[in-house]
Amino acid sequence: MDSIRSIENIHQSVLPAEVLAYLNPQSGGIYMDGTLGLGGHSLAILEKSSPDGRVIGFEWDENAIRLSRVRLESFGERLTIVRRNFAEIAEGLQEAGVDKLDGILIDIGLSSLQLDMGERGFSFQRDEPLDMRMDNRREITAASILAKCSEEELADIFFYYGEERQARRIANEIVEKRKKETILTSKQLALLVAKAVPRRFHPQKIHVATKVFQALRIAVNTELENLARILDAAPSFLQPGASFCVISFHSLEDRMVKRKFRDNRELEVVTQRPVAAGPEEIAVNPRSRSARLRVARRR
Repeated sequence: MDSIRSIENIHQSVLPAEVLAYLNPQSGGIYMDGTLGLGGHSLAILEKSSPDGRVIGFEWDENAIRLSRVRLESFGERLTIVRRNFAEIAEGLQEAGVDKLDGILIDIGLSSLQLDMGERGFSFQRDEPLDMRMDNRREITAASILAKCSEEELADIFFYYGEERQARRIANEIVEKRKKETILTSKQLALLVAKAVPRRFHPQKIHVATKVFQALRIAVNTELENLARILDAAPSFLQPGASFCVISFHSLEDRMVKRKFRDNRELEVVTQRPVAAGPEEIAVNPRSRSARLRVARRR
């Protein structure tokens, strides 16, 4: 019981009530949690779909899988965990022996486990190795991108994935810095970005390196490519009337979800505007402030 409480303290899933309302889990249904994480959303779905609803949980991060197994072990065979990215929905569902789903949820934000305990350089709050891989089986790390990409390639990554207006200045500073030493840690990178960006352009509400870290994480994990793949592929695996719920945390993702939902003839858009966390949830879980939920339904 103590281990379960400690897992709950590490990370709180966002918009849990809203997800359940739109997903509407039922006994006998089969639901996909495309980002299992520490199992918060899956726990809620399994409880709501008692006694025999199932969840197929997709997860890259082996640490998250280990902890979520502990948290959800009481549900037994009602939970199937697949160590794949949600973009591999066809392969994962085949492994799980499932053809059709009664609902899909993906939450594409970083978990508190990765930010606070992962020691992979996702955050500039501590000095950690610049890894940023959600799946340690992948070869490319943030450090390798900084070491190998050209100045133009780095600027494009920061501009397109981070919407960073000072992308060229930062890329130039990185290229000059790496001539003298290898950039290996989150502290090195954060200090470098702060130096590259003139003080008058430092944002007031976020750290000056926030968008650069976001951009590198997206590049390392091919996040936008994977999101595009699941948005295109998922509808064909949904039963008629089943909901497809997507929680995003920044504008690049949200715009893609909005466009893909709108343009897919198999889907009916349920939420014309994204659903945001209310003040009560934000007070308890500040990271929910940026969460945006969009929902579509299979025609």
